[in-house]
Amino acid sequence: MTKIEDVAEEAAEEAVEHKTWKGTLWGIIKIILIVVVTGGLLYYVFSKVPWAKVQFRLTHADRAWLFAAVGCYFISMIFSAWRLLSFFNSIDLKLDYRFNLRLYFLGMCYNVLLPGGIGGDGYKIYLLHKRYKLPTKKVFWAILLDRLSGFWAIGLITVALIILIPKIDIHFGVPTSIFVLGTLIYYWVLQRFFKEYSRNFFASHGKAIAVQTMQVLVIICLLIAQSDFHIFTTKIAPYLLSFLTSSLAAIIPFSLGGGGVRDAIFVNVSGFFNLKPDMAVYLSFGFYLISIIVALLGLYYVIRPKRMEKGLPPINQ
Repeated sequence: MTKIEDVAEEAAEEAVEHKTWKGTLWGIIKIILIVVVTGGLLYYVFSKVPWAKVQFRLTHADRAWLFAAVGCYFISMIFSAWRLLSFFNSIDLKLDYRFNLRLYFLGMCYNVLLPGGIGGDGYKIYLLHKRYKLPTKKVFWAILLDRLSGFWAIGLITVALIILIPKIDIHFGVPTSIFVLGTLIYYWVLQRFFKEYSRNFFASHGKAIAVQTMQVLVIICLLIAQSDFHIFTTKIAPYLLSFLTSSLAAIIPFSLGGGGVRDAIFVNVSGFFNLKPDMAVYLSFGFYLISIIVALLGLYYVIRPKRMEKGLPPINQ
């Protein structure tokens, strides 16, 4: 077994194994770190931008466009669950689409309710291993590579936005070449080390683009919801680029769904483009609240776990 497989096996087993006193202690420490990191960063953000200004934008935003933003985020999660299903299919884990969607929303809910515990991805690994007797390592890599496809899509849209922003004084061939070269290396690594998972490469990465496009539309809806934003006179690309850059906050482990981290990055990046700081925080915080609202839809399956498998065919033994 290679070193990379050892890491995967260890991470997967940690997600499903019975908690020892060390595991419980580490869980408590993670919760403390999450509270400290998230709270500290939010304090930093609101020391720069008064909360009253952000609250005013949230409470006076056009309700119809806020509803549209929630709808776009919900659709992005449908695409995201569909993308993950492509990776599961690659390892011959033929999940019923209804079960996969329910499991996806349940995992999102666990990420909100149990940020310092097993988490949404860990719960998926545990449940799929228990139900389908599939090695935890295979499920772990499917979920991890699903996340990587999302970062690839962020990179693609980011390159497109860089080309559209005159203030970024760089020839369009530079970011394009870097992205193309990175994509070729990324594809080669998948083919060389994770060939099994790359069976649906083009389909899964097409869905990844759909996910990030819908999330960009969330930001556009939040912008239009503000009375001082005029879509034909205000440059929208810098806001979107700031948002995509802040989206990389998802990789920060000790934050509550990127909360605080996303806001801090959004404020600092948007400052480069001379954007309104209160608008930047409103966008990042509004996106964060929407993600929590949609994630809590999975609470239904936390309360009534037997509904997870309603209407599903029996498991083939």
